[in-house]
Amino acid sequence: PATAAAPEPAPAATAPGSDTPALVSDLATPAPFWAKAEAERQARLERIRETAIEEPEPEPAASELLEPAIEFDEAFLWSAEVLAAQGRRPDQISAEEITWLNQLRKGLNKTRLGLVNQLKAIVGQGPLNQEAVDEIEALLLQADVGVEATDEIIGSLQAKLRQDALPPDEAISYLKSILRDMLDQPLAGAHNMTFVPDHDRLNVWLMTGVNGAGKTTTIGKLAHIAKKSDYRCLIAAADTFRAAAVEQVKAWGARSDVEVIANPGKNTDPAAVVYDAIAAAQSRGTELLLVDTAGRLQNKKNLMDELTKVRRIIDKKAPDAQVEALLVLDATLGQNGLRQAQVFSESVNLSGVVLTKLDGTAKGGVALAVVQQLGLPIRFIGAGETIEDLRPFSSYEFVEALLSG
Repeated sequence: PATAAAPEPAPAATAPGSDTPALVSDLATPAPFWAKAEAERQARLERIRETAIEEPEPEPAASELLEPAIEFDEAFLWSAEVLAAQGRRPDQISAEEITWLNQLRKGLNKTRLGLVNQLKAIVGQGPLNQEAVDEIEALLLQADVGVEATDEIIGSLQAKLRQDALPPDEAISYLKSILRDMLDQPLAGAHNMTFVPDHDRLNVWLMTGVNGAGKTTTIGKLAHIAKKSDYRCLIAAADTFRAAAVEQVKAWGARSDVEVIANPGKNTDPAAVVYDAIAAAQSRGTELLLVDTAGRLQNKKNLMDELTKVRRIIDKKAPDAQVEALLVLDATLGQNGLRQAQVFSESVNLSGVVLTKLDGTAKGGVALAVVQQLGLPIRFIGAGETIEDLRPFSSYEFVEALLSG
């Protein structure tokens, strides 16, 4: 029997205007749920923007417009009082000075803590008997004040306390005046009261001292001070003896933005470097030339002779210059530093001392020994490692930092 024919399949849909079958169905594909959610969120935000009421931002409270109050701690107030006692008005005092005095006081903590309370207990008992004299002597020697300076201090105290029975605080005030007078004594003689380079004139400062005293670092800090004070400054890298000394002084020159004159060769003649540096300074109108020299032990005759030669070159090449020779002493060495100073003063006509590393030493009294035994004024003191931690010496500030309770 005949079978029914199978129906033919419907022709495939074709794209309009084409014989090719359509690849996409005409039926709309439903949007995924995350797309619907995002669209609804955007619609809600738009409705909120349209109906929102703009309000001005609130004015800040008066208290918010004021700068926060500064907490004046005890150290800050002490520093301000020390400056005010020297006639400084508040508008003349900088934060830098306050910071320096705090640094100096902290540096002398070890020396001060061993002196002040015990001295108050001793001198507050009226006239000094022998036992009190012995106790004061031991305290001062422990702080490396030195025998000669100690004898002078005790003699002055005894003379005063025979006349008046002073309360402890007044006795300490009198002791401060004794120390200030001692520290200023060299300035009453042959040494200049002020130690400031002349503008529009060449000043040459020859820096001397043993290795490790902080000589090169001091030069960098002096260059920084000179630059801040608007001096035209140069550094002569005449320490040709120590390895890496030239690179070290160049690094300090870069930090203080002061050019360094150096000889690229090794073991060159320091006098030749100084000669070239003076020539450069004269041609450029330099006002301050800082001369770094090799650290040398005071018992090395050849090195001391070399220092004398450098000084002769300076005097010959720059006869019209104002020449100063400074000895850099490490305060932590105490009395050993004095022996160094005595030999250096014989080779070079010293103008004064730079006392370094006062931060953290218990031998801060060596400043009095330097002045008393050598007759040299202290020109600068250092009490820290940063470029700002070197300042001109003030006997008033030093004594206050040394003996303030």
